[in-house]
Amino acid sequence: MTQLNDIRGIPTTVSNQKALDLYEKALVQLHSYKGDPVETVDEAIAEDPGFVMAHCLRAHCGSAMADGEFSEHLRESLAGAEAVADRGDDRERRHVAAIRAWLDGNFNKSVDILESILIDCPRDILALQIAHLSDFYLGDANNLRDRVARVLTAYDEATAGYGYLLGMYAFGLEECNEYARAEEVGHQALDISAGDVWALHAVAHVLEMQGRQQEGIHLYESRVTDWVPDNGFAVHNWWHLALYYLDLQNFDRVLEIFDTSIADGTVALEMLDASALLWRLNLMEADVGDRWVQLADKWEETIPNTGFYPFNDCHAIMSFVCAGRDAAVKEMMDRLNRYAAGDNMSAWMVREVGLPLANALTAYGRGDYAETVGQLADIRYTANRFGGSHAQRDLISQTLIEAAIRANQLNFARALLSERARRKDTAALTWQNTARVLEGLRLQEEAENAHRRAKALLN
Repeated sequence: MTQLNDIRGIPTTVSNQKALDLYEKALVQLHSYKGDPVETVDEAIAEDPGFVMAHCLRAHCGSAMADGEFSEHLRESLAGAEAVADRGDDRERRHVAAIRAWLDGNFNKSVDILESILIDCPRDILALQIAHLSDFYLGDANNLRDRVARVLTAYDEATAGYGYLLGMYAFGLEECNEYARAEEVGHQALDISAGDVWALHAVAHVLEMQGRQQEGIHLYESRVTDWVPDNGFAVHNWWHLALYYLDLQNFDRVLEIFDTSIADGTVALEMLDASALLWRLNLMEADVGDRWVQLADKWEETIPNTGFYPFNDCHAIMSFVCAGRDAAVKEMMDRLNRYAAGDNMSAWMVREVGLPLANALTAYGRGDYAETVGQLADIRYTANRFGGSHAQRDLISQTLIEAAIRANQLNFARALLSERARRKDTAALTWQNTARVLEGLRLQEEAENAHRRAKALLN
């Protein structure tokens, strides 16, 4: 039986051209976050039930969500892959092993297996994308950049998926603070595909980290037709747009974006953006109405998934704290403590960051600001170990600053704000908080200077 190569020239163990074409279509949907890759790859499996990589792509779509809610999808897809794995070659069987490791919470082992595939077969763009997302979920900034760099010479502009590869590389560069290069590569990717939402998001991260709010607003609002319609990544990009308006303290626009484009999210990756945005608004004492209650209702349904990916769990706890769901907080904390006793990577993430951050959030909720400071000060330089981007984890620094002010640890707060101003001095909140601290320290002239600077940024 003739075996076919995919469009990047990689040998496969499929002989049905229609099944392979559907697989390639699903792969593009996964890269672009447009359409339903699971639905498409199910058609490929129907064409050829023994198509190992089709089963693997289906499973990888679940692991890409980093959410215990998709464990059943993963188990079902993995069972299909394992049932036909003997028909596959060594590369395909390693994909199956990587999926098994992810489902078992051995995230680092899963990534190591995917890396072994990429060393031998650098054009396996599915292995690359899943490893890249895993690096993000594990907070591995160096490999977000370097894993892509290690395969770049195997591609050129004529290679299928090259533009998406550049989008991934741009995000890795940004997370390694190589902002100029990240912006350049991100725009190269967008020149190839205007709808490459991962590349757009990489450029947006650069503008966020550099405090270029108006440029960020223009980036998104001038290209809205590229990233909103039928896009599974739209909620997160709306969140980024809201952050620019939040820096400008345009709370009406932030809440408009929340209500129309974020609040209806139903999966953890979307709900955590909702929590992160409302928490920032709370820190700024903006009125968010009953939005926490509605969000907490959805997070309560996820409690059985606690522990699989603690980054999600901490955002659920934010909603419970702010909605006054003490019973839900207790249940989540009990589950996290039990899960922390495990011996897989997921349990390690709970122990190292998940529990300390959860304890800090609950302490903040009950007004124990000194305890919040103590917990967050211990993890602020190691919080990358439980995933997320610099922009997402900035919530930890923002909470630490506000807690330090409220705990009357004004010298510490002043130091934190000085540090923050060196990295991003275009956020009025930094200077408003600096003025609060300086007034508390009775440094009135310096406080007035900080007030003037804040006011200038908002005019």
